[in-house]
Amino acid sequence: MLAVFVSTAAFSSKKDPKEFFDPARLSELGVYYYPEHWEESQWERDIAKIKELGFTFIHYGEFAWAMFEPEEGIYDFAWMDRAVALADKYDLKVIMCTPIATPPVWLTRKYPEILIQREDGTTWDHGARQHPSSSSDLFREYALKMTEKLAEHYGNDSRIWGWQLDNEPRTALDYNEGSHKRFRIWLKNKYGTIENLNKAWGTAFWSQVYSDWDQINVPQMNGLFTNNHMILDFQIFSSDEIASFLDEQAAMIRKYNGGEQWITTNLIPAYEEGHMRKMDELDFHVYTRYMVYGENFGIGRKGYRLGHVERIAMANDFFRPIDGVYGVMELQPGQVNWGQINPQPLPGAMRLWLWHVFAGESKFICTYRFRQPIYGTELYHYGIVGPDGVTVSNGGEEYRQFAEELEILRKNYDPEKTSNSKDYEARRTAILYNYENTLGMEHNKQTTEWNTLGHIEKYYNALKKFNAPVDIIDEREDFSKYNVMVAPAYQQINRELVGRWEEYVENGGNLVLTVRSGHKNRNAQLWEAPFGEPIYNLIGAKIDFYDLLLPHTPDNVVFDGKKYEWVSWGEILAPESGTETWGTFEGDFYEGRTAITFHKFGKGTVTYVGVDSKEGMLEREVLRKLYGRLNIPILELPDGLHIEYRDGFGIAVNYSDRTLTLPLHENTEYLVGNKNIPTGGVSVWKN
Repeated sequence: MLAVFVSTAAFSSKKDPKEFFDPARLSELGVYYYPEHWEESQWERDIAKIKELGFTFIHYGEFAWAMFEPEEGIYDFAWMDRAVALADKYDLKVIMCTPIATPPVWLTRKYPEILIQREDGTTWDHGARQHPSSSSDLFREYALKMTEKLAEHYGNDSRIWGWQLDNEPRTALDYNEGSHKRFRIWLKNKYGTIENLNKAWGTAFWSQVYSDWDQINVPQMNGLFTNNHMILDFQIFSSDEIASFLDEQAAMIRKYNGGEQWITTNLIPAYEEGHMRKMDELDFHVYTRYMVYGENFGIGRKGYRLGHVERIAMANDFFRPIDGVYGVMELQPGQVNWGQINPQPLPGAMRLWLWHVFAGESKFICTYRFRQPIYGTELYHYGIVGPDGVTVSNGGEEYRQFAEELEILRKNYDPEKTSNSKDYEARRTAILYNYENTLGMEHNKQTTEWNTLGHIEKYYNALKKFNAPVDIIDEREDFSKYNVMVAPAYQQINRELVGRWEEYVENGGNLVLTVRSGHKNRNAQLWEAPFGEPIYNLIGAKIDFYDLLLPHTPDNVVFDGKKYEWVSWGEILAPESGTETWGTFEGDFYEGRTAITFHKFGKGTVTYVGVDSKEGMLEREVLRKLYGRLNIPILELPDGLHIEYRDGFGIAVNYSDRTLTLPLHENTEYLVGNKNIPTGGVSVWKN
């Protein structure tokens, strides 16, 4: 057995992540390259082409464990050394990856117990990726040993810019024996005693009481009426397993690199997964984003060729506030192969996405991949060049164009003129998010019409429509930084959080709470009190009861004389004296009762929106009225237009199906594009 466990705090020497990046460079552009996929005689030709196209860094090694360690304990880094030397020859920085997602076959055959087990008892097998179990102590040992060997070899190599851990780590609901064992340990650490666990899980219900930790197994997710509190803990545990595994790798690398090379991982923005904000050993967080793969999202008949209007924006605003620095590790280079339908993106789409990522203040953007593969699972997945290794794809030309345009911005960068306008910053709004609320509600929806993330997006989309910069934050953040904070569907709370909300509002903050907020404690149990009672003082109202409508019988909420349909969730409120009623229900036995309130509290205000509308227009109009009351200027943008500011530049991107005219002064100095921005177009100007 190996012995390489590493304390995740033992070698921490983290510094401000901004120190890894030169502000005057604004952002860097990179590409994935797999030297192990191609004849070595072609490497220099390919890497020279990467440089010629305007890329400034190259990404190596994420799936190369079998090449790094062809036999147990036999390591070969010579081939990668030659690839790193070629990158350096062409002045390309290198991102090195830990290849943990794809263990070699000698490991999976020798120790099949390291593989993920499904709920039905079947085991994942060799030949895929992300098939090993992060709950297997044995796999962790081997993975950390591989990480240590890479760190020993490259940790002090100045040609290595930074590290990517694993690949697209995501939560796996794993029934491996190691998962049962580690779940019990996790529960014991969380609750301390079996009595506390029984109380938190409400095991007196249906005779579920435990008397020993060893009696607890990973819950059957598909079981009829499985304990919801147990399921919630299992999902949180599963996220923690990913986070701790990556933190162990990061700590191992930092042991050898002294903190001089940054460390991150590439995350799929699955906002219901908690590991994305729990990896304390990362220097900063980055995400992966694909925009066109057959989803029927976008504006107009073929809007799917540009993709969902807010997909990049929301990822930018989620990841940037975590560390103040973020990047994108995989951005689509063209047509992909893994959707159910894989259409061509609109010409210009890749350039639009690049600029949209840049607009959110990214420090780098990387695309997957340079060469289109000629074998393996991702045939037909476009690259920057085609399968011949020479012909530049349409996407490749758009990446080249972005690199050239970015150079224009670098020449115009003025470190003395990087602040945003007062009106723009006055609109800056926080959205408070806790993934445990999403998990809790999605397992206890009460109606097929409820969608937690969809509910949150109604507020997010409205804010972007008003050209408000948004930070999606968690409870670790200082609330006082924000004039307005929205906490949508914040179901699971504690008294401490309510106290922080009250302090925020008393000192002049403006809080927006929405339907389903404050109903439960952190164990997802209802309060032993009137329904939602902990927030009554804050919102200046009581929640008398809630209703859920059948989809074919929508009713309305009346707000400022207009009607808005709802079906999924409505709370009938009883406002106290002095609390304003902003909206009322129409169409049922509680017609005329309050649905939306506005309450002054100390120096600030609390708006409570006790209903989830069908289309999101109600949520938009409530925010519009609130901003008017607060004298916060908004800039109404047409659907599909995004305008963001960073480093003294304004950036606009157009996802709509028509040419739009930018609401800017006539004397605006454009560096890219102009006042009229076509579908898929980009304009950039000096702020």
